[in-house]
Amino acid sequence: MMRVGVYIQVPFCQTKCTYCNFHTGVVSSARFAPYVEAVCREIREHRQLLEAAGVDCSSGLGRQEHSPFLHQGKQEWLCHEATVDTVYIGGGTPSLLDPMHVQSILDAIRESFTVELAEVTLEADPETIEAEKAVAWVRAGINRVSFGVQSFSDTELAAAGRMHRRADIYKAAPILRDAGIRNIGFDLIAGLPHQTKESWQQSLDELAALGPEHVSVYLLEIDEGSRLGREVLQGGARYSAGALPSEDEMAEFYETAQEFLARAGYRHYEISNWAKPGYDSRHNLKYWRREPYLGFGAGAHSFSGTERWANAHDAAAYVSALQNGRLPIEQLEKVTAERALEEELFLGLRQLEGIDISRIEREYDVKLAARFEPLASAGLVERDGDVVRLAPARLSISNEVFVELMR
Repeated sequence: MMRVGVYIQVPFCQTKCTYCNFHTGVVSSARFAPYVEAVCREIREHRQLLEAAGVDCSSGLGRQEHSPFLHQGKQEWLCHEATVDTVYIGGGTPSLLDPMHVQSILDAIRESFTVELAEVTLEADPETIEAEKAVAWVRAGINRVSFGVQSFSDTELAAAGRMHRRADIYKAAPILRDAGIRNIGFDLIAGLPHQTKESWQQSLDELAALGPEHVSVYLLEIDEGSRLGREVLQGGARYSAGALPSEDEMAEFYETAQEFLARAGYRHYEISNWAKPGYDSRHNLKYWRREPYLGFGAGAHSFSGTERWANAHDAAAYVSALQNGRLPIEQLEKVTAERALEEELFLGLRQLEGIDISRIEREYDVKLAARFEPLASAGLVERDGDVVRLAPARLSISNEVFVELMR
């Protein structure tokens, strides 16, 4: 039976982080309900809407369909019913929504698909957590919360334009536990303005004391279109561009996290992700393993196995289109064999378990040894029989490894 993930995009925030260039906006809460109604309509009418937009709906990602699905590099017919087993409500700040909006979205999924929901994640910011809301989330079916902690330093949080402070994290975590959430993930960012070796260690120590089941550590990426990015290019002090750690310091922070989280009992399973045993993110693993998922909402991406497509990013245009019975798709591409192979290598190597070269060579009718020999000689990858993985000491420069691999 094909297992499908569903992603819901909620593009609303209370404020825009200085480093953010995502297609999110700070809008009146009066716009939440029409947006949720549009998302629910897209879910319930997804097959008709996709067909009208030119997406190959023979991929059968709804109820009781025959599905051509690019499985392990080959086109196959899967005469099974697609079952949704993971839902991820991300953003943006989905925890801003009224709990009844979350309930409505999950109800629409249950009505439109066969479901066996093993993991239902809601992204949340600490300052938005309230006891009544948390209880309602659990009642709706949320069983995992991904927490945008970013840092335990108030100085760093303020410089980044975050709304919450350290105290909000300590207030929110027990509220989620008391509501019955037994799977909580914390996100940290390495490289925030004013971050030091000492403050980074403080964040790691406090994170471990609160004991989340999952941890994500992201290296700060500065986009030229963000406020911080523009300040880096043009100079100025408003967004603390002059207080950014160096690339070497960021790499050191990452390596410190590697060592610390291993000692704290977390298994490093993907470049940016660690988990206690049994708590890997099931939904995100679908992305890295090239399994099918459907995205709903403004800017949401989807992958059927043979095609990738994305909705238009503008939330107002998205709502208007759905109200008129149309899905505003702005990207649609067939996944070629060459592109699929690149994804196998790039996404596969993000996982610490590595990739099985013999399988990929067999299924794509290619030879890969020559690609990996110079990387192995340089100590960037390790080979154990047919398995190739990134060298643990080189994970902080993984992007450079990927660039070399794709040459």
